[in-house]
Amino acid sequence: MTITIVAVGKLKEGYLSAAMKEYEKRISRFAKLKIIEIPDRRIPDNAGAAGHFLTLRQEGQAVLDKINAGQYVVALCVEAPQLSSEGFAEKLSALALDGKSDIAFVIGGSLGLSDAVKARADMKLGFSKMTFPHQLMRVILAEQIYRAFKIGHGETYHK
Repeated sequence: MTITIVAVGKLKEGYLSAAMKEYEKRISRFAKLKIIEIPDRRIPDNAGAAGHFLTLRQEGQAVLDKINAGQYVVALCVEAPQLSSEGFAEKLSALALDGKSDIAFVIGGSLGLSDAVKARADMKLGFSKMTFPHQLMRVILAEQIYRAFKIGHGETYHK
């Protein structure tokens, strides 16, 4: 299985980069993990709604340019339905059984995801009703992917 995380923005904090490296190492036992970073666009302080829309559209197009036609795309959206860790593990297992072995998870920038990215998604997934910084969300997602593989393989880690 190949898992790609397409994320708007770079990891700027050393502790987040270290956490990602650790989860990349752990996940490598189960799947190939690729990280694609999309540069986030600077939003001027006086951008207004039109400026936000333009920024979101530009980031969205950059995301779509990195998604392959055959990938199963999961868009992380705060408004989307949530799964338990067990439910997430079941979903990943079901995708593998259905022959969907190339999965892309998309994390938007500070403005979220464009409508075009959401429309391209095969699944929309929420992690919480709370809003998390997109850099931290990457680590949370990686941890949940690792946890899902551990659950799916019947290995101890999940509590």
